[in-house]
Amino acid sequence: MSFDLVLFGGTGDLAWRKLLPALFQAQRHGTLPAGGRIIGVARDDLSDAQYRALIASRFAAVEGDKRPSATEFERFAELLHYVRMDLSQGADYARLAAHLRARGADTVVMYLATAPTLFTTVCEQLGAAGLATPATRVVLEKPLGHDLASNRAINAAVRGVFSERQVFRIDHYLGKPSVQNLLALRFGNALFEPLWRRETVASIEITIAEQLGVEKRGAFYDGTGALRDMVQNHALQLLCAIGMEPPINAHADAIRDEKLKVLRSLKGWTPESLARDVVRGQYAAGQLAGEAVPGYLQEPGVAPGSRTETFVALRTEIANWRWAGVPFYIRTGKRLAAHEAHIAVHFREAPHAIYRTPMGAANRLVIHLQPRDGLALHLFAAGQSQRGPATAAQTLAPVQLDLDFDQRFGRERVGAYERLLLDVIDGRLNLFVRSDEQEAAWRWVEPVLQSWREADERGEGPRPYASGTWGPSAASALVAKSGHSWMEEV
Repeated sequence: MSFDLVLFGGTGDLAWRKLLPALFQAQRHGTLPAGGRIIGVARDDLSDAQYRALIASRFAAVEGDKRPSATEFERFAELLHYVRMDLSQGADYARLAAHLRARGADTVVMYLATAPTLFTTVCEQLGAAGLATPATRVVLEKPLGHDLASNRAINAAVRGVFSERQVFRIDHYLGKPSVQNLLALRFGNALFEPLWRRETVASIEITIAEQLGVEKRGAFYDGTGALRDMVQNHALQLLCAIGMEPPINAHADAIRDEKLKVLRSLKGWTPESLARDVVRGQYAAGQLAGEAVPGYLQEPGVAPGSRTETFVALRTEIANWRWAGVPFYIRTGKRLAAHEAHIAVHFREAPHAIYRTPMGAANRLVIHLQPRDGLALHLFAAGQSQRGPATAAQTLAPVQLDLDFDQRFGRERVGAYERLLLDVIDGRLNLFVRSDEQEAAWRWVEPVLQSWREADERGEGPRPYASGTWGPSAASALVAKSGHSWMEEV
């Protein structure tokens, strides 16, 4: 199957840091279909040779085994081409159309690695140039809008040119091997299904923690914040994967129908719950790995006195038969104590204790998402030093069954963008977000955004927290009110 992948924003940060390395790895692994072209599109005046040289210079900074050898890059460079375009000029789209029609690839992928403000313009121009054919697929990067209204406007404009089945809204968390293993854990094994419900689960925690600050993205981040950047998309998609009912099959719409039901079942916000169940924070100066780091307000590009949040912790519930009354805790932030993402399923204590266990301890299943990829099941067992059979007076010790997927399957596994790009080329929609999912997520977070705007007007900004910690102390109090704790506090 021949394909053309047109990369709008082909000289940008996302293209050379994520997309082109992912495509190179696919070629290295032998999974990239033969007969393909990768066409970078940008305003720079470059020839094909100059574009290949530019990408080669960026690839030279790649560390370790993922850096291509000279022979490997030479082979990959044969796929790279370049077209100079001003995305506001219809004549340039006509030139691109002629370039693509001259070859007539079976599949044409339009990857919009541009500012979201250009999505509508690019899609409308593609339609006007006759490039929205049945063979065309369009990939939209996040953030898709700034709120519900802007998200609807973008989706309406895109649907005016492309059908829903041609639109691939990408969330790279869904391409992570660990998230695929989460779905396999739930729906490929009978072991956990009887336990996956309110009768046995006490609480569920989703943590996406970063040690880095905003770095050079201060101007972008200051207009976005943690809720839009991480919760509205990544965290809610993980919540859907944990909370959804088994789909009738593995087809894209069957899976996405069940995710949509979860989003529509999230408890709505009230003034009381917004005040009680949401914590907003902003990192201050502190120590990280023994080095002093600046606070958010000292970062380049951040407006003086900014009230943008770099940390969010919240409590919610899925109001349905399976999960009624089970709290779901979401936490994400920058400049935290660790670079780590995990989902922790905390089980209820045994209904009748005949052994002593450590105070407050219970079984839990931890799905590690990054930097490691694996599962850990926390149980209790009699200590090795004990002689004879266990007795009721004996205190059991915690033990851990640990499965490291990198060790089990090897570290050279398919990365998130590599998997997602291959799925786009093959036309598989399972790991992509449907427009009604996005709208449901935006509808749920909007009351939180509105409450923060009102708090800002009252002079109540985000809570400061020292860099290198786990966020404001109010985040610990949030879970403690229900008798729970974050995983590092267990």
